[in-house]
Amino acid sequence: MVEEKKRMLTAKKEENFSEWYSQVIINSEFADYSAVSGVIVFRPMAYFAWDSIKNATSKLFRENGIQDVYFPLFIPERFLEKEKEHVEGFSPEVAWVTHAGKSELDERLAVRPTSETIMYDSYARWIRSWRDLPMRYNQWNNVVRWEFKHPTPFLRSREFLWNEGHTVFATEEEANAERDVILGIYGKILKEYLALPGIPGRKTDKEKFAGALASYSIEHIMPDGWVIQGPDFHNDGQNFAKVFDIKFIDKDNTEKYPYQNTFAISTRELGVMIAVHGDNHGLVMPPKLALIQVVIVPIYKDSNKSRILEAATKLKDLLSGAIRVYVDDRDSYSPGWKFNEWELKGVPIRIELGEKEILENKVTVARRDTMEKSTLGMEGIKEELLAMLDEINERMYEKAKALMLGHIHKVEKFEELKEAVAKGGVARAPWCGKQECEDRIKEETGAKTANMPFEAQDYATGKKCVYCGEAARAIVDFARSY
Repeated sequence: MVEEKKRMLTAKKEENFSEWYSQVIINSEFADYSAVSGVIVFRPMAYFAWDSIKNATSKLFRENGIQDVYFPLFIPERFLEKEKEHVEGFSPEVAWVTHAGKSELDERLAVRPTSETIMYDSYARWIRSWRDLPMRYNQWNNVVRWEFKHPTPFLRSREFLWNEGHTVFATEEEANAERDVILGIYGKILKEYLALPGIPGRKTDKEKFAGALASYSIEHIMPDGWVIQGPDFHNDGQNFAKVFDIKFIDKDNTEKYPYQNTFAISTRELGVMIAVHGDNHGLVMPPKLALIQVVIVPIYKDSNKSRILEAATKLKDLLSGAIRVYVDDRDSYSPGWKFNEWELKGVPIRIELGEKEILENKVTVARRDTMEKSTLGMEGIKEELLAMLDEINERMYEKAKALMLGHIHKVEKFEELKEAVAKGGVARAPWCGKQECEDRIKEETGAKTANMPFEAQDYATGKKCVYCGEAARAIVDFARSY
């Protein structure tokens, strides 16, 4: 029988990241391109990973009093026109529905770029009294943002999946207190499920969400030293409440506008995961997001096939329930082909089971994160493998954290900033707070502001702006961005 040719990566991550990234996604069968430019197909491994993120995040939301809802995909144009700053931020990206069949609609409908406007029309009808607050709703959905020239699967897609949290509070203090709760949930998901670190901080006014008073993000640093925004949280104050006439009667019997927040995590995280953890063999999946956590590859001849397959099935039965396990008993592929295939797909642990292993009552185990092999005895193997999966996630996180920290350069002079950015890194620099300096730095270096890291703000005391030399008001991460 003629074997199928191995799916190999021809591009090297360190030499041609863009081509490597595309090859990993397609060759591993994680996702595929569709007939619509910039819109991708989530294959089973990708959708399982996203569904796992969604379920884990929803559980934490529910534990914190946030309830799931769902609002329409289509938004009347008049709703978008109500909030000018918000609309201006999204208008170039909006896709419009203008016809139903051959009939022109009386009013254009936007295909959801985000849901503030349609949700807050309902909020204005639902909220009447302080007794209706807080209102803490979240929806999981898809959104469409069309305007960009170079879509990249997951990292920058015209359609993507995310959550939209939209919460309403009677007081500013309650609204402000939610920020750390939500960023804490997102940070937990990133670490425990995606094995990804991030840098939480406040966005500059130029980079904040359209219509928000303040925006906060968790920023990722990619292997090339460029940054990409991860989960975010927006303090919207009373801006949307005033536009959409959301009012309530407070305990003192006076009519007031409430305070609102919005927050999201998206399928962009899958792209960051691939980019940070993947290697020249393919994907490296964090265990909690892997559709298959352990693959068993039986190695047999015709003379011992039934005995070895029986042992493989017994091992699968032993592990099932605690571990997502699969036996690759396909006759049409050699063990070597299978090893390559499961490495490409990033399965965390591969078990090799042949005549030698059965005789010695042990198995050969290959870890995807380190590519190292070892042997495990059959006694207590389930517990050993569970511990190994936890160890793999921890090691992946620590490796990614070391990569992130290695790209951060504290600078105080503009020449140092330019040097750090030019060699592919993040320049953590004091800044006066003026948009003029922010703009000039971008014009001269190509670096924009990522955020103002919470952990670095004490460093600003007594410093001078990296560009103009005036007293610094904050520490900002400057970098090229996706």
